[in-house]
Amino acid sequence: MAYKNPKEDRNYKREYALYGGKPEHIKERAERNKGRATLVKEGKLQKGDGKDAAHVKAIDKGGSIKHGVRVEDANVNRSFKRDAKRNLVSEVSKRERKKK
Repeated sequence: MAYKNPKEDRNYKREYALYGGKPEHIKERAERNKGRATLVKEGKLQKGDGKDAAHVKAIDKGGSIKHGVRVEDANVNRSFKRDAKRNLVSEVSKRERKKK
């Protein structure tokens, strides 16, 4: 199979028009950026440190900065449970499973 550069076929303009440019997504992105900026200002987070600003209650589940923002490792914040072959098992994070 020949190597294919994934960016060649990706139409960013169309992607933004269909998803990223919608008012609700712009608002959510601004909320995420605001949360990260708060942690950077407090000195808890900096660019390139391998950490993420994780919302205590996810924005897509009705959360906001008011619900709290914490520092987490990027691999913890961005990963889901996988089996031995690295296939996705569950889209529920460890943190959400603990709550049940």
